[in-house]
Amino acid sequence: MLHGYMTGSVDAIPLSNLSLSLLPALVVLVILQRWSAGAGAALYGVGRMVAQLALVGYVLTFIFGTAHPAVVLGTLTVMLTAAGWISLRPVARRRRAVYPQALAAICASGVSTLALITQGVLAADPWHDPTVLIPLGGMVFAASMNAVSLSAERLDAELSRGSSYHDARPIAMRSALIPQVNTLFAVGLVSLPGMMTGQILSGISPLIAVRYQVMVMCMLFGAAGMSAACFLALQRPRGEESPTPVA
Repeated sequence: MLHGYMTGSVDAIPLSNLSLSLLPALVVLVILQRWSAGAGAALYGVGRMVAQLALVGYVLTFIFGTAHPAVVLGTLTVMLTAAGWISLRPVARRRRAVYPQALAAICASGVSTLALITQGVLAADPWHDPTVLIPLGGMVFAASMNAVSLSAERLDAELSRGSSYHDARPIAMRSALIPQVNTLFAVGLVSLPGMMTGQILSGISPLIAVRYQVMVMCMLFGAAGMSAACFLALQRPRGEESPTPVA
């Protein structure tokens, strides 16, 4: 059972202290404004982030209190639907046309990865435990969403340059995985990821936190890679034959 390892607590951050965390963001906003580099969009993004997280805090409190399978599965469905739509922001002109493929790719890889981790690795009890499924589902769907987004943008860019689909596909796949591969190289050397840092701050042994972080890194890399691969495979032009392998 997951919660057998999760002991310890984290002190609540006073709002007055929390406001200090906005200072780095304000510095960036000032720079964007002075350089005419899109401060309005960034300011909207920061404001929307704060509002969304404040709202989701109340929503999650309700969901965790309810813990009903239908509520949990409904929440995951909303997350998947939104992830598929947001993933196509870089190719907005084709968004409606390729949304079914993006959603299918994120569902196929994200749901299977989430099921493996929550039911196989963590053995969540009950299986629909919202404190397990929803946070991990958010991480998996976000990784899948970003991978699809990057692969879609790069595939379109390569095709617009006149590249064939089979030449563009591996380039798009590598581009989609750049953030994940960079994180694999950097973890433990450059950064301690958020989940591991949060567990250590809450008093969890670093040795236990490492196990969870290994799980998370494999989960995110796998979900991202499979999502990008599924999406790119679904973008293959109809009737186009695979190239003959070079001997």
